[in-house]
Amino acid sequence: MTADTPLSGRLDDDDYPAYTMGRAAEMLGTTPAFLRAIGEARLITPLRSEGGHRRYSRYQLRIAARARELVDKGTPIEAACRIVILEDQLEEAQRINAEYRRRAGHEAHGGTG
Repeated sequence: MTADTPLSGRLDDDDYPAYTMGRAAEMLGTTPAFLRAIGEARLITPLRSEGGHRRYSRYQLRIAARARELVDKGTPIEAACRIVILEDQLEEAQRINAEYRRRAGHEAHGGTG
C-alpha cells in the first residue's frame, strides 16, 4: 500500500476487485460455476490477481446478484445476462438523458453553462 492509494479509498471503491471467486460465490449464495458461466456470457469480466485468480468488485457482485435473481426465477442464464446488460445500458442512457435535460434547462433559464 502506498501513500497515494490509501486503504480507505479502495474500500469505498465499487470497482476495486476485492473479492475472490470463493468469497463472491459465498456472498451471492451461489457457486463458482455460476460466476464462471456469467463470465463466459460476458456479463462481467473479473480482474485477475498476479497469480491468475479471479477477483470481483462490489459493482460486479451487484450485477451478478441481479442475474442470479433472474436465473432463480427460471430465466436461462444467457437470457438473464442479456437482460441485465440491457437494464444497465438503459439506466446509463437515462442518466445521460437526465443530465442533458438538466443542462438544457439551466441554459434556457439564463445559465452560463
